[in-house]
Amino acid sequence: MTELALKYGCNPNQQPARIFVQHDELPLEVLNGRPGYINFLDALNAYALVRELRDALDLPAAASFKHVSPAGAAIGLPLTDIERAIYFAPQGDLSPLASAYVRARGADRVSSYGDWVALSDTCDADTARVLLPEVSDGVIAPDYTPEALEILRSKRKGGYNIVRIDPDYAPDALERRNVYGVTFEQSRNEQRIDATLLQNIVTREKSLPQSAVRDLLIALITLKYTQSNSVAFAKDGGAVGVGAGQQSRIHCTRLAASKADNHRLRQHPKTLDLQFIDDISRPARDNAIDLYISPDDADDVLRDGEWQRIFKVRPDAISADERREWLAASDNLALASDAFFPFGDNIERAHRSGARYIAQAGGSIRDDDVIAACDKYDITMAFTGVRLFHH
Repeated sequence: MTELALKYGCNPNQQPARIFVQHDELPLEVLNGRPGYINFLDALNAYALVRELRDALDLPAAASFKHVSPAGAAIGLPLTDIERAIYFAPQGDLSPLASAYVRARGADRVSSYGDWVALSDTCDADTARVLLPEVSDGVIAPDYTPEALEILRSKRKGGYNIVRIDPDYAPDALERRNVYGVTFEQSRNEQRIDATLLQNIVTREKSLPQSAVRDLLIALITLKYTQSNSVAFAKDGGAVGVGAGQQSRIHCTRLAASKADNHRLRQHPKTLDLQFIDDISRPARDNAIDLYISPDDADDVLRDGEWQRIFKVRPDAISADERREWLAASDNLALASDAFFPFGDNIERAHRSGARYIAQAGGSIRDDDVIAACDKYDITMAFTGVRLFHH
């Protein structure tokens, strides 16, 4: 048995704490810093996600994890000018891996604050430079170039957590965990997620372009490593709204949809025209944008006296009519659920946020109602027959 002692468990009072394997060697190596218990929970779940994205779509992948669920996950597609602007990407060409992390971090920059990063491929200098200014707890990757390692070791006054994992590592078929002194055991979820799961299209509308197949696979794989119940929206190669850990499916959908709406509103011309003061921090800027695009919170950053601490010029609010018009133009989003939708209200809410393609397990006694809701809006929906609960 090999082990790594940890500073403490989930909380400082939970000592001692360690990670270990019963046989052979630990499949990972700490190159810098001192990762903790939750760090490793994030790291290993996140790496499993990006490894699966890499295998499914044959492109570098990245994930931004917080509290054992992804805030964002994406593959390494080129960034458009609009995406560069809303994700605050650095100037110049970026490697596919760096682009993947920019997308993953940009899906929900507020939730990604203090994230754990997972990379499917060797971390290159481009990716390290993207990571350097972000508030992040650590990174896991199969390897690092010497230049990338040098950059990352300078982060957080030299204390940034850097973990290398063996890319050939295969976990045991059985997994175990203890809860209140009782050991649980089950087979690992080795369900393969690929396009064959999308063949059973049950709606009147049957169109499913390759871009939608790609985004549905990204959403499904993201959900496989998201605390249940969970729902995810994806578009253009990345998850843009993840609703995790809710007891009710409709609350998952509302949460994911609100995040997808925020992603869309960050592209509004008024948001893109925001002029921030020169010395504003990245987290303060991200929080200000999040408040600005929220109808309930916009006054918090636009009221007299407050805006001058954030903006060079007082911005105009996005009006209710402008908001409705902008969001109404959002379309072609992919939506996946980790289990069946029990009611058509999930479809109604998803439609308002631009869902055009849906993948879900099916098997509800109200499947007909859910299908009818999709047919009402010409939405394509596939029943995968696969549940993806993760706890």
